[in-house]
Amino acid sequence: MTWTEHIVVREGVRVSCRDWGGSGPPVVLLHGLAGHAGEWDTLARNLSRRHRVVAVDQRGHGASERRPGDVSRAAYVADAVAVVERLDLHRPVLVGQSLGGHTAMLTAAAHPDLLGGLVLVEAGPGGPNPNVRAEIGAALDAWPTPFPSRGAAVEFFGGGAVGEGWAAGLEERDGGWRPRFDRDVMVEALTENARRSFWDEWTSIACPTLVILGQSGIIPPHETEAMLQRHPGAVALSVPGAGHDVHLEHPEVLCRVLQEFLEQVAAHRGTLWP
Repeated sequence: MTWTEHIVVREGVRVSCRDWGGSGPPVVLLHGLAGHAGEWDTLARNLSRRHRVVAVDQRGHGASERRPGDVSRAAYVADAVAVVERLDLHRPVLVGQSLGGHTAMLTAAAHPDLLGGLVLVEAGPGGPNPNVRAEIGAALDAWPTPFPSRGAAVEFFGGGAVGEGWAAGLEERDGGWRPRFDRDVMVEALTENARRSFWDEWTSIACPTLVILGQSGIIPPHETEAMLQRHPGAVALSVPGAGHDVHLEHPEVLCRVLQEFLEQVAAHRGTLWP
């Protein structure tokens, strides 16, 4: 199965979506900072056998608007809502990795009647983290762009499925392989995360919620423990041998876990959960 591109325009900003089709309950996938919708291809292809699957290139990334004027958390949330509404996705399960997970969390908190479920992959309320902008800026500055070849990019990003996933987000342009985003836009998108945490939003979530972590990911154990204490209805699990890019490292494990969660959401909709 292949995907079809849909364009959602909100307040003049173009948001590109990969629609994998499928006739079952909908699932929307949000990538992390400096990522792209294609990171989900393996997972989306498998899930689309039973679900309508849409993967979003978030603003500032991939095939979407490269330099949007607004990269606030609220703008990302409004884009997610627009995708759900314009593509007529009735109460989807929203899945997000890293900053995409943060967007998914805020969407669930701000629009409690919009979603059927929420899945965070290596994401949480976090913050405040005043160093995050400098840290991400330095990490992006370390990319030896332009890469002379796609293979060189794959090797730089660690090889294997992870390297391929990150390299797939590049474009061949001006004699080399370059990111499909601008460094300053990525750093600016983290402004609010640098200033505050989002625990109030986390505790207000009412839909079924699953938190998926990599065994060696970036979410510290104390944050996970606090998440479960403040939101006792949420379920968390750790994927052995995985880091921050769980969806690239172990897509088959993530697919199985998500499918089980989706079946639970469908079975309990209208009974245990709204």
